[in-house]
Amino acid sequence: MAHSIEQVRNIALTGHNGAGKTTLAEAIIFNTGQLPRLGRVDDGTTISDHDAEEIERKISLRSSLLTGEVNGFHYDVIDTPGYADFLPQAQSALRVADGAVVVIDAGAGVDVGTERVWQFAEDQELPRLIFLNKLGREDADVEGTMEQVRERFGREAVALQMPVAMGEGFKQIVDLTRQKLVTYTDGKASEGDIPADLTDSAATLREYLMEAIAETDEELMEAYFGEGELDTQQMERGLRQAIATRQIFPVLCGDAFDNVGVDQLLSAVATYFPSPSQSPGLKYTNPAGDEMALVGDADQPLVAFVFKTTAEQHVGELSYLRLYSGTLTHGDEVLNSSRNKTERIGQIFELHGHERQEVDSASAGDIVALVKLKDTHTGNTLCAKGSEYLLPNVESSEPLIRVAVTAKEKGGEDRMVTGLHALAEEDPSFSFRFDGDIRQSILAAQGELHMESLYKRLRERYGVEVETEVPRIPYRETIRVSSDGSHRHRKQSGGRGQFAEVQLKVAPKARGEGFEFLNNTVGGSIPSNFVAAVEKGLRESLIEGPLSSSQVIDLSVSVFDGKHHAVDSDEVSFKIAASQAFRDAFLKAKPVLLEPIYLLTITVPEEFMGDVMGDLTSRRGRISGTDSDGHFQIISAEVPLAEIDRYATRLRSVTHGKGVHTQKLAYYQDVPADVQATIIAANAEQAEAA
Repeated sequence: MAHSIEQVRNIALTGHNGAGKTTLAEAIIFNTGQLPRLGRVDDGTTISDHDAEEIERKISLRSSLLTGEVNGFHYDVIDTPGYADFLPQAQSALRVADGAVVVIDAGAGVDVGTERVWQFAEDQELPRLIFLNKLGREDADVEGTMEQVRERFGREAVALQMPVAMGEGFKQIVDLTRQKLVTYTDGKASEGDIPADLTDSAATLREYLMEAIAETDEELMEAYFGEGELDTQQMERGLRQAIATRQIFPVLCGDAFDNVGVDQLLSAVATYFPSPSQSPGLKYTNPAGDEMALVGDADQPLVAFVFKTTAEQHVGELSYLRLYSGTLTHGDEVLNSSRNKTERIGQIFELHGHERQEVDSASAGDIVALVKLKDTHTGNTLCAKGSEYLLPNVESSEPLIRVAVTAKEKGGEDRMVTGLHALAEEDPSFSFRFDGDIRQSILAAQGELHMESLYKRLRERYGVEVETEVPRIPYRETIRVSSDGSHRHRKQSGGRGQFAEVQLKVAPKARGEGFEFLNNTVGGSIPSNFVAAVEKGLRESLIEGPLSSSQVIDLSVSVFDGKHHAVDSDEVSFKIAASQAFRDAFLKAKPVLLEPIYLLTITVPEEFMGDVMGDLTSRRGRISGTDSDGHFQIISAEVPLAEIDRYATRLRSVTHGKGVHTQKLAYYQDVPADVQATIIAANAEQAEAA
């Protein structure tokens, strides 16, 4: 059906891995009439998880867009991965959604992944609805999970429904706003009165709900105290406003596997979530730091955001686009303001997982896919020509594991580089670059599974197999004290020879002050035309220091004397002499190796705290602080980069997948003497072997 912006609801399904998001997405689209039957994750038949790797692993690796219409509303549903390696996909989905459905397994409760997506949604100021799933399982514990939800997310989390007889055969839910018992038979709902044995429990929860609604609005508070209750219309009006302003996070329940409660969820989204004309994303701060606002209307100039890019066989590149204002039609010429390039719009598709349906146009509020854009990638803004709109990019989590990669086949290096750069345009949550400090090509990803997925795509799309190794550590070298050094370079082999002598002094500088060259020669001991060669030789010496072939930092070199020969001296001779004199002085100046120290922020359930802290200590880590956040503990630690290779994998193993962390470079510090000796010996051995 044709739809207005007020009929559109854009939602992201988010939550911890295994909460049942993909099954819920399947049930939602089934309820819109798009599917003849419900697909199953275990059978590999869902429309969301259609990729061969997703079917094999039985988890979502990428976000998936599903579109459906029912009861006069148009739904764009983004099913997001919950596995930690792919949570940046959830971040990008929440960037363009107008509301988030946070799915929680009522048997597992609030997990650390739930915490992370909740914060992502809060970063976007999105209204949220909580769906307690899997109530048909014997371990379902709504009361315990609700206690966790309120503990983690506050009193604002309020039940809209009361489940009846959880466990096998679960099929009934009490709607607290309309005071009805909803019963499901083969996924079909019927309504009736609340049985007498449930009226007291339902009344207590309804009273709590009314109080929560009344507290958010002065007029409703007066009505509540005056009449002793709120009617259904007042409750729905109050909920709509309170949810939009994030004063209430309604909690619904059901079992997506058996399609119980999914229709009620869709109804709640339609009733309480904002349309794109009131989207939180209409107000934003642009990259220049200016506060901006858009009008969510089809009659306004086009402003749209590309939040995801994929490459599909026989189709090419698909750009997932959220329109905030304006319209888009086949053949339009628009501006990519992020790259200052123009694009001509080709086919426009609504997506149903792996299925596509071509449409003639899209307008404000719609989420669609475009094909074969030339210069447009994830994070870009498309707008009407002549406009200057530039929407902020998605802030993705920093990669957590690193490997050095080389092409396995001779001649495959160019294909590897081309392929990885192309994949990075699709997936900004990983990075690839050549690190000049360690002279290796470094691939950094969110975790082991993310890395394996990249290898697979590189192999299948670009025909490149890669070999990996642990990246070298970007150590730094410096000195503690001042020292003199000198070197005379002389070479005579018939004909013109080589001659130069350089005398210099090295001195330490404060951390971060860098390198300073001083020419303190007098009397022409080193002619001015050779001083530049001396400085060049010194700067080249800084690239690979004498201790570990690492970069030398934070020192000054003063050249104070030297000798030259009228015939045999040249630039090469002075470069060599300067380099050797520097080495002589450096090794006498109490040299020290510096290593990068990373700040780790680790969030784990309390029961794993001791194991995690013990593991950090064994890695030469220093615990800098701990903080309690409900059931979770947040550990701050400073750990050498050399000790945290594949730490994300280790943390998940220690915490049974419930721990997450972030890491960032904090500073450089001295390597302990025994460790330094080992590194220097290994470097000498490697140099000798080469």
